[in-house]
Amino acid sequence: MSRRNAAPLGWLALLLAAYLCAPLLSALPQIGTSDWRGMDVPTLSRALLVSVASASVATILIGLGGIPLGYLLARSRSRALGVLGFVVQLPLALPPLASGVLLLFLFGPYSPVGLFAPGLTDSFTGIVLAQVFVAAPFLIVAARSGFGALDPGLEDVAATLGHGPWRCFISISLPLAWATIRAGLLLSWLRGFGEFGATVMVAYHPYSLPVYTYVAFGSQGLPAMMPLLVPTLAIAIAVALLASWRRRITPQHIDDNALTAASLLVPRPASFPPTSSSPASPASPASPAFDAFDAFDAQPGVDASNAPSLRLRVRHQLGEFNLDIDWHARSRRLAILGASGSGKSMTLRLLAGLTEPPPQHSAGAARTSFCSLIMGEESLSALGPAARELGYVPQDYGLFPHMTVAEQLAFPVGAQAALARDWLLHLGLSGLEARKPAALSLGQRQRVALARALVRPCRLILLDEPFSALDTPRRRQLRQTLRALQNELSATTILVTHDPDEAALLADEILVLDQGQVLQAGKTAALFSRPASLQVAALLGITNLGAGRKCAHARIAIGGGVELNVDPAAIEWVPDETVPLLWRIDPGAVRVMDSLDVAQQTAPGVYPACWCEPTLSAGVWLTTVSLGDMVLRSTQPPGERNERSNRENQGSTEGESASERGGVSNGLPGDRCWVSIAPQAIDVWRAHGPREAQGPPAQLKRGAAASAA
Repeated sequence: MSRRNAAPLGWLALLLAAYLCAPLLSALPQIGTSDWRGMDVPTLSRALLVSVASASVATILIGLGGIPLGYLLARSRSRALGVLGFVVQLPLALPPLASGVLLLFLFGPYSPVGLFAPGLTDSFTGIVLAQVFVAAPFLIVAARSGFGALDPGLEDVAATLGHGPWRCFISISLPLAWATIRAGLLLSWLRGFGEFGATVMVAYHPYSLPVYTYVAFGSQGLPAMMPLLVPTLAIAIAVALLASWRRRITPQHIDDNALTAASLLVPRPASFPPTSSSPASPASPASPAFDAFDAFDAQPGVDASNAPSLRLRVRHQLGEFNLDIDWHARSRRLAILGASGSGKSMTLRLLAGLTEPPPQHSAGAARTSFCSLIMGEESLSALGPAARELGYVPQDYGLFPHMTVAEQLAFPVGAQAALARDWLLHLGLSGLEARKPAALSLGQRQRVALARALVRPCRLILLDEPFSALDTPRRRQLRQTLRALQNELSATTILVTHDPDEAALLADEILVLDQGQVLQAGKTAALFSRPASLQVAALLGITNLGAGRKCAHARIAIGGGVELNVDPAAIEWVPDETVPLLWRIDPGAVRVMDSLDVAQQTAPGVYPACWCEPTLSAGVWLTTVSLGDMVLRSTQPPGERNERSNRENQGSTEGESASERGGVSNGLPGDRCWVSIAPQAIDVWRAHGPREAQGPPAQLKRGAAASAA
């Protein structure tokens, strides 16, 4: 928006500001004409003391109840509390005199409360009661707003670090919302200090400053008002300045040099004894081999064969979404893979004890809801998140904004200073102990969150898509860091991700979820070599895979009138065409040619196909063709031809290769070509799952298209 367009907004703002300042400016000429000698100093002092004392007591009472009430209103979705939140704000809309009348109904001399406890009106107590009623909504609204703006996940993280609800509130929620709460407390104090209408109805005596001002005006007139207004204005200005004060934060330079291997994982002190959350052995010094993932597995570390088994059984309903899992894992490195909305994060929260199944009812879906978690021989189902001895790293890392790195690492219950120092060094965080999260890069925050989860003995580390917010270089480096840490930890790690590459790198067993249902679970190598269904293959990012059925002794029909020749031994176990099959071809086994002579066209393993647009995968162009209803990819670079095609290409110099011509194929999308696939290169296995078990051609076609996508 230009300055010219914004000019009317500025004029309107100045108009209101001028009106609000005008009464204050108009009082300045009255200073010299006011009756300063006629001021009753003792009475004014008593009235001022009564107002200050009563407002302070009322604010303390409001704080004791208003802060918890604001917290409950911000956290609860109950209809009853919603109605309560509306009712407690009504004093803001009521005329002060009406508020006083309502209080007389409750505390008046002839009310049940007044008869039981006489003397509440016309007393200091009555003034406090009136101020609490009219001023409390200011704090309640502010506290509700402050707590509502906080991320509830921070309390969840604190709970997984061993703290109960009270400590989470005192250490996390209250400090983070304190700036808003402080403003609400000061506004409540000012409202109580200046309250007149309800006070004059409930407690005319002793005089508060507003009541005394009213009495003095009636008896002495306007010239006597300035001596009364000066202390009132001075106190109001001081409190208003205190309410608007903010500590000035000096911006810190974020120096992230974490893109080198040496700064990501440094050798730990060899003298430090390993524990369940400390490195199990000295890490190898950083070297060029750091980028080789196999080097991590070669390092001495925790024996994965001794990992305690994990058994998770969940049946949970949230609205129309149903989560149904029965998973028995026996590895130390686990992953939950699925698309967005499949229930991955919900499963992780159930593992952490942060989400509880609905209460049992006599009828309805909630009747069968339950969550059972067993590690080894011990059941964790009945334990809260504070007692499960786990580390939880959410997607945004869950660092507490008001704590430094050192305070973050000291916060978990049972945190060990020696472990904290060790992990600070091991993860390249030395020198950052005094920084808060705002002064850390994303990569540094991720490593602080990991270190915080590891500074106390834990048996389960839960990672909810920890790399989703990182750019590619940092993601690659931090994956390597986590893989190295997994090799050194005795704790079981469970990674939630939608990236199959992350799951393959960081997990020995994978659980594949879709819409809350388990599609497949098992060893990583087994899932990637033989997925149970087309849907699993699509989630794993596997290409050149489709559905088919046996149609002859050594043939399978894949749709679109295409029958693939396969090794007879690969399907000799298949009795007939009723058995649903899946097949897969390695892209390196697919050879694409422009043209063939008649004899070559009829050779086994040769099929007519059509050119498609080349596919870009990891920066490499792959040749892509359509075979029947399937799309196949070949590692053969686009434009590479067989020798016959090169000789027949009139536009090329004799002996000129496709790469020398820029790697561009003469075949346009839709043009005919030929594909050669050795029968032994086609892997065939039985399909599982209800969607692939039914084999109408249309369904095969849809599944093949989904796999190609």
